[in-house]
Amino acid sequence: MTHHTPMIAVSDDEVNELRSRLLATRWPTPWPTSGREAGTDPGELRRLIAYWASGYDWRAQEAGINALPSYLADIDGTPVHYLRFDGEHPGALPIVLTNGWPSSFLELTTLARRLATPSRYGGDAADAFTVIVPSLPGFAFSPQRPSLTRPPQTHEIWHRLMRDELGFERYAAHGGDLGAGITSRLAETHPEAVVAIHLMAVASPVAYDEAGVTPEERTYLDSVARWSAQEGAYLHQQSTRPLTLSYALADSPTGLLAWIVEKYRAWSDCGGALSSRFSDDFLLTQASLYWFTDTISTSFRPYYEYAQGLTRKVERVDVPTALALFPADLAQPPRSWAERTYHLTRYTRMPRGGHFAAHEEPGLLAHDLTEFFRAHR
Repeated sequence: MTHHTPMIAVSDDEVNELRSRLLATRWPTPWPTSGREAGTDPGELRRLIAYWASGYDWRAQEAGINALPSYLADIDGTPVHYLRFDGEHPGALPIVLTNGWPSSFLELTTLARRLATPSRYGGDAADAFTVIVPSLPGFAFSPQRPSLTRPPQTHEIWHRLMRDELGFERYAAHGGDLGAGITSRLAETHPEAVVAIHLMAVASPVAYDEAGVTPEERTYLDSVARWSAQEGAYLHQQSTRPLTLSYALADSPTGLLAWIVEKYRAWSDCGGALSSRFSDDFLLTQASLYWFTDTISTSFRPYYEYAQGLTRKVERVDVPTALALFPADLAQPPRSWAERTYHLTRYTRMPRGGHFAAHEEPGLLAHDLTEFFRAHR
């Protein structure tokens, strides 16, 4: 493990170039619609772009990022960035947290602090975790894996990080979205090391008999099909022709922000009011991380690799599994559906929150993690 290190130093020229591009945005011809039913709302986007260009303080955000407990590991020649928050209790359970898309390690910092130092939030120090938050390959400060076809896959990198680099023989794991898939593969492949996992989404069964689908499961599958038809264009594009999209988003910060802000609005429990859940600074820092590290293109790779059959499918997870479902998240699988693939021992329907629950509702998520893993320490 190297020493805690500052991770980013953007030059004045890069900051000025971003502002120039924002100010020179060529806006599309408006439609006679508010825009939200057809995509990102133009009024909201123009407001955010104006602030990004003239009011947003990148230097303050950069300093905050560099103050985080960042480290770099080398896993078989693949550099991996991660945060480490040591637990306040000597018996702290190690846990690896994995984010989804269009997120970053930053989204998990509030949750990580709650888990590492529960006594600061009204909890018991005995429930502390030592929290590891890696950056996914191709996200922010972890470069993409050098090959599409050769291992190691991300879950194997995580296991090497936790066991070989950090020395944790037994550890826990949590994830949502892409992170749920990585966490599931980690548990399936290394049940000797993973004590239990906590998820916000589950893999569908590899195969199932249509005749055995329950009415509740049928309602769920119909809702997934509707969501895919109405909301799944990004998924299809990122899975099939990601490079074509990436040329535009790597060249236009306005396009980049439009692409990800639509998801923060649609997938969160914000009731259509983006600022009720996310500050402008939070959204623009996520976008700035993608922009300054030029990683929007590489963040699409997990979608493409899965669609191409390069990522192993989850077949059966036998370690104890908890599923926490936030009402505004993308899918709400019934318990029986999750039990087809997982050894499910806890199933929680949350009262509020969405896809970005670690940021939206860190208290609810931390409580569920703490309650579940208490039995696995």
